[in-house]
Parts: sequence; structure tokens; C-alpha cells
Amino acid sequence: MNVTVVGSGYVGLVAGACFAETGVAVTCADVDQKKIDGLQQNILPIYEPGLDSLVERNQTQGRLQFTTDVAASVRSATVVFIAVGTPPDEDGSADLSHVLAVAETIGQHMARETVVVTKSTVPVGTAARVHAAVAKHAKFPFHVVSNPEFLKEGAAVDDFLKPDRVVLGVDSDFARSVMAELYAPFVRTGKPIIFMDVPSAEMTKYAANAMLATRISFMNEIANLCEKVGANVDLVRKGIGSDSRIGPSFLFPGPGYGGSCFPKDVKALLHTSEERGAPMQVLAAVEAANELQKHRLFEKLAAAFGGPLTGARIAVWGLAFKAQTDDMRESPALTLIEALLAAGATVVAHDPAAMHEAERRLGARIGYAATNYDALSGADALVIVTDWNEYRFPDFARIKASLKRPIVVDGRNLYDPAKMEQFGFTYRSLGRGTA
Repeated sequence: MNVTVVGSGYVGLVAGACFAETGVAVTCADVDQKKIDGLQQNILPIYEPGLDSLVERNQTQGRLQFTTDVAASVRSATVVFIAVGTPPDEDGSADLSHVLAVAETIGQHMARETVVVTKSTVPVGTAARVHAAVAKHAKFPFHVVSNPEFLKEGAAVDDFLKPDRVVLGVDSDFARSVMAELYAPFVRTGKPIIFMDVPSAEMTKYAANAMLATRISFMNEIANLCEKVGANVDLVRKGIGSDSRIGPSFLFPGPGYGGSCFPKDVKALLHTSEERGAPMQVLAAVEAANELQKHRLFEKLAAAFGGPLTGARIAVWGLAFKAQTDDMRESPALTLIEALLAAGATVVAHDPAAMHEAERRLGARIGYAATNYDALSGADALVIVTDWNEYRFPDFARIKASLKRPIVVDGRNLYDPAKMEQFGFTYRSLGRGTA
């Protein structure tokens, strides 16, 4: 079985490398010559733990190759995955232009009966549009499958190799058989392959991300209320998470969700719901709550500072939207930094992985520190945005000695409030005391 993955971004690269790890011959195709040149030299366009060694090993052993010749890669394939971007349009809907362009290319160049798989996150009804685009040119039988990805950035390789489940929307026995064979190595421990109709598979991806976004926003609002009533969100989280109907996952308060999936998918699902006349009031509130939450760290810093921030120097630890990634899309750090700059403050930031991405986005508008401690030099306060392990057990005496004022705003509740008070910090976290 030869597999082609069109699109060598986050989803496509992880999928291609993981399929190759099972012995399948995989070609990752992309029109970006610079990206392909880098990948051929094992230079990855993204940071994802474990992916670099996976790519290098499988490329060295000849199971994984990279090319800009999309047409040739389609001709050689039995299964073609579409894994190109679906960025949001201004109205929140998913832009399917890249997906449909690839579908037409597949129709023009397929050389045998082919399974065409939408791996990109796409709204319900996209598979039908992909089918129509392929059919305009196809000279061989083909089958369109919906196979949404459920990868967590920072743990994507493990998520792919050891999935909780594999969701496959199929409309033919041929497609079902081919996809079952392809995914068999990943479900040997008994995790399910869940076959369903194509629209249900497309909806499953959006519903899953919308549910997780809802849990995040709900806990953020609970944390905000805890501050007003004197409750401790850490204890509340443990109390509700022990209920088997709720569970402990995605109950940690934070500065708001970001990244490539939740913001985009929530917007796309809201657009679909409005378009189909079934407005989702809960999800609309989730999105609104998340936007407000992204301003909480600035609000807490301003209150702790007790005066104008004009001329203040603020250290920021963490720029990526979450740890173990360099992804800054929709990151709460960007909201914080823009608010600080608008208030007349200067910013010096550190992140273990996202410094190059920050420089690309922000340029010389902020300063960049080689280490997290370097960011503290001459700073009036520290704000923690991302829960990198490097930030969990710092030298608190060194932090206090470096800061002009012992102000720490902790957007991830990394530290114990009582201990921070003993150290002499003005410490603000989420849902555990002073607002």
C-alpha cells in the first residue's frame, strides 16, 4: 500500500511520519519548496516532541519521502490524505479552497482505484464537495473518507501511534477495508476503530473540540467566581473531577484557550449552526467567555501594580499557547503583550520553543531573553502565561532579587499562594484568592 499525504504542516507531517513507522511507503507532498527542501534535510517546520527522530529514521530507511510534485505522488498512491490548511474566513467559516484544489488534482492524476481521505478539519458536507471535485476529472473509481485527527499539540506523536480511537466516515466496503488495514497497527491494544457515515465523522471532530473548549471556559469562569466568594478553584476542581460523570481532564483554569484548533473550530461550528438555522447559544457563550479570559492576566497585573503601567518593564514567561509546542496562534500571550504595549509598558519575554515564532510575529516590539531568569533583569513584575516544566520549580530567591517589585501574576497556578506570601511576593493566580 502506497500512501500520499498532501500537506506537510502539523497534521500531515505527523500522519505521514507515523504511517511510515508501520512500514508503509509514504510520500508527503507540499507546494512549499522551502519547506520540502528543509524536510529532505530533516529540518522540521514545527516543534513537536519526538517528531524529528521519527522523520529522520523513516526517511533514512526509505519509507518516507518528501516532494513538491503533487501530481506524481497522487499517481503512485492507493490512499491519498488531504491535510492542507482550512483557515477561518472573516465570517468564521472554514476556507476550503486548498482542500478542493487538492481534490481536483487528485481527480486529474489518480492512476488506479483510490481512497481519498479528508484529514483536515472540515465542516459537515465537505466530503460531498470533495467527491464532486474529484469526480469532475476522475477516470478510475474512487472513495471519499472522513478521518478527523484528534492530536494534542505537544503529544501528537503518541496520540497518533496510540490513539484513544480512530474515527472513520466511510461510504463503501472497499474504503472500509483499506482504512481498517491501514490503521490496524495502531489499535492492537483494543482501542476502537469507529466506523460511521461521513457526515457524522465530520461532525464528531467539531463536537469533540467544542466540548473541550466548553470545559475550559466553564472552569475559567468558575475560577473567576471563586475569587469573589472566597473559594479555592484547585479544591473545587478535585471535587468535581472525582465525579465519574465529569472526570478530571480539562478542568484546570488558565488564561484562555488558543492554538490552531479550538478557536478555529468553535468559530466554524458556530458558523455552520447559524447557516443551518440551529444556533448554538452555549457555544457562543464559550467563545465570548474565552475572549474575556484572555484579558484577565493584564487586569490582575494592573490591579497588583496599583498604578499606571506606563514605563514599566514586564517579564513574560511563556509565549506559546501551551507547553511542548512553538504554536502561538491565538495565544493568550499575544493578548497580554498587546495590552501591555498599549498601556505604555515594555516587555521582555522568554519561551523554551516559541522565540523564533515570537520574533516573526512581534519583531522588535518586545525584547527576547535567552533564559527565563534573563527576562527578569530590571523588570517590575513577572507574568507567567505558559505552563512549561522549566517554570514549575524556579529559584524564588533569585526571582525576588531580580525584580524591582516582587509582583508575580501566575496564569497557570504553578505555585503555592501561601509559600509565595512567605517569600514576600505580591502573588496573583486564578481562582485562589485575590482577584
